[in-house]
Amino acid sequence: MLQQTDLKEKGTDPVAITVRASGAGSTLAGNRLPRPTPWLVLGGSLVVSFALFGLLAAASEGAFSVVGAFLIGALLYITVISFLSLAVEGSRQAMDRFITGLVTGAFLLAMVPLVSVAITVVSNGMARFDTEFFNSSMRNVTGEGGGALHAMIGTLLITLAATIISVPLGLMTSIYLVEYGRGRIAKTITFLVDVMTGIPSIVAGLFAFALFALFFGPGVRMGIVGAVSLSVLMIPVVVRSSEEMLRLVPNELREASYALGVPKWLTIVKIVLPTSIAGITTGIMLAIARVIGETAPLLITAGFTASMNYNLFSDRMQSLPVYVYTQFANQGNPAFAFFERAWAAALLLILIVMALNLFARLIARWFAPKLGR
Repeated sequence: MLQQTDLKEKGTDPVAITVRASGAGSTLAGNRLPRPTPWLVLGGSLVVSFALFGLLAAASEGAFSVVGAFLIGALLYITVISFLSLAVEGSRQAMDRFITGLVTGAFLLAMVPLVSVAITVVSNGMARFDTEFFNSSMRNVTGEGGGALHAMIGTLLITLAATIISVPLGLMTSIYLVEYGRGRIAKTITFLVDVMTGIPSIVAGLFAFALFALFFGPGVRMGIVGAVSLSVLMIPVVVRSSEEMLRLVPNELREASYALGVPKWLTIVKIVLPTSIAGITTGIMLAIARVIGETAPLLITAGFTASMNYNLFSDRMQSLPVYVYTQFANQGNPAFAFFERAWAAALLLILIVMALNLFARLIARWFAPKLGR
């Protein structure tokens, strides 16, 4: 009793301390703007911006700029909400709202070309997304009609051959760099891989063309030459992505395997690779998506043709990127037929890349290490 009385007299009563602590917490929280304020400010900023641009367009009798109205509205919103927050919430919250507005605006601005390209390709490509487009080639077709079956087959064969060449080489190189490589050799390989990552695609095409021209003559055009040129672009991507995934595997797993007497090569096959298979698969699919739309190297190495060709080691072979280019560059009569085929092939190419990414996610889920007991 005496101790509680003394605490009350000294102003250190536990209840009073709790009340003061809750009061201090509410003081630290500070004032906040009402929840609808940012949305109201955004709506008002857009209304003012659109009205201003509408008046300017009416006064100058020019076109109304929707993009400019949105940009000015976004800048006006960031400015107004920052000053309101500074006046009500303080400098820290004002800076937080300012940075949030900038980041959100940058994200939306980056999405504009992506959405625009998607809408444009879908709207223009659906006109020729029919049965004839998928089951016929351009042989003996000079105007309307025709399809891209020969280009689809060529793209699949060339990309498959490039993957068969690139994945084993790139994966084994990454295993060497992570598990075995030491000293100058590993550093040299890493440097060369970094250099290869940034080479232009046309250089890869010229390299493959010059290599095969030594054996088959200067006029060589074959699908396998295009596959080699694409593999030059794929290998560094596979190496770098696989190397990063292998380095993420904890060393404790390797040491535990070694402690049980498992050889190093079997540890890599049974422990390291299964643990990192999800990331490795994603990297391989990214490498395929990186090269499946390349036009310049295939235009040099595989050429273009209007007929079917299932043989990678004989004659020219058409591919979807080159098909799009030739349809735009070599327009005939009527011109709209060539444009429709080009847009349809572009849409098909995008769908193939999307399917590859979806397939990569499924493989990563199927082969990922199972957690739990």
